[in-house]
Amino acid sequence: MSADLIDGKAFAGQVRARVAAQVARLKEVHGITPGLAVVLLGEDPASQVYVRNKGKQTAEAGMASFEHKLPAETTEADLLALLDALNADSAVHGILVQLPLPPHIDENLVIGRIDPAKDVDGFHISNVGLLATGQKAMVPCTPLGCLMMLRDRHGDLSGMNAVVVGRSNIVGKPMAQLLLRDSCTVTIAHSRTREIEALCRGADILVAAVGRPEMITGDWVKPGATVIDVGINRIPAPEKGEGKTRLVGDVHFESAAAVAGAITPVPGGVGPMTIACLLANTLTACCRANGLAEPAGLTA
Repeated sequence: MSADLIDGKAFAGQVRARVAAQVARLKEVHGITPGLAVVLLGEDPASQVYVRNKGKQTAEAGMASFEHKLPAETTEADLLALLDALNADSAVHGILVQLPLPPHIDENLVIGRIDPAKDVDGFHISNVGLLATGQKAMVPCTPLGCLMMLRDRHGDLSGMNAVVVGRSNIVGKPMAQLLLRDSCTVTIAHSRTREIEALCRGADILVAAVGRPEMITGDWVKPGATVIDVGINRIPAPEKGEGKTRLVGDVHFESAAAVAGAITPVPGGVGPMTIACLLANTLTACCRANGLAEPAGLTA
């Protein structure tokens, strides 16, 4: 391996510490405590673990944590009524509804019911439009985390060639918008892209968010490029025993690391940044709601 390892776990720890320091100052100077409300429907084990981690890290940052755990059979009307109440609650600055939702709930309707100013996931159509037009928006957490790591690595991204592999509304599209705002020359590649390998080889910044295990190999990577692997895929690991699995990204780490200048691992790369940026977004939403300056270095 010749590439520098971008340690997302350590970087996320730094972001959380900066958030905690800003929260402490808000409390001391203004008497304000940022509040994050998380809504979970059903008993999905992965979602429960994720929500528990969010609550723990919210409290550690000195924020108020409001958890609403509802049965899977909760009606759409009852969920929307809860969101209306959270929208009206001045102690709540950020609202997150854990996805996926049960099949009888319309996700788009639910996301659209959240006050855009409290939409710390950045999924509301108003925030999507604001980001696309270069205006102040709440930005999705995972792309925001990727942008923070890229800025930390390179400083000024202006003029760099960036390729984003994947066009999802959650990662690919907002990632491209953020890179474009930082004056990169941006291309979005996807399953229909022709000669995708050659396209990736021209990238100074290569962001993989396609959801295909180890799809991008070292021969797709420009020597010295920075590779951000957003993928989280579980594949069989017979070497660990029958039925065992392991986590891999969308990038074949060993071959790409031999060529790249810097690379994020999986796990331990982009993943830890998501909750850290959720806290940063909640802090940002709180500052905006109270007419205060936004936290430096924690927004897009």
